Amino acid sequence: MNNEMMTKEEIFSKVLRAGRRTYFFDVRATKADDYYLTITESKKFTNEDGSFHYKKHKIYLYKEDFNDFNDILKEMTDYIISEKGDEVISERHQKDFKKDYMSDNDTDTTEASTSESAESRFTDVDFDDI
Repeated sequence: MNNEMMTKEEIFSKVLRAGRRTYFFDVRATKADDYYLTITESKKFTNEDGSFHYKKHKIYLYKEDFNDFNDILKEMTDYIISEKGDEVISERHQKDFKKDYMSDNDTDTTEASTSESAESRFTDVDFDDI
């Protein structure tokens, strides 16, 4: 019986590895022997001692929701691609990434305030006082 349950659990599976994340797409069977889909995101985390652990999040998707789910997923992915293209834009992927909300003036202001604060912490020393 346990072997029969394992066979039901492994009806059809696909894996997508994406850096620290891995996505598992698994077709499973209900007690009534109908099929549903589970999508699992597994993310690897490394501890300070070098050991690691995984955090998992799972979505159960049933047949009655497939059409609506597909429609919304397609709409959302199309929107993202049309607005931002398919190139990855992030601090992690691009070393020279600058946030949109920081303009050249913001950078100058930040540098100016940093130098002002350094100057305000500096105490003038008169050598006559020594």
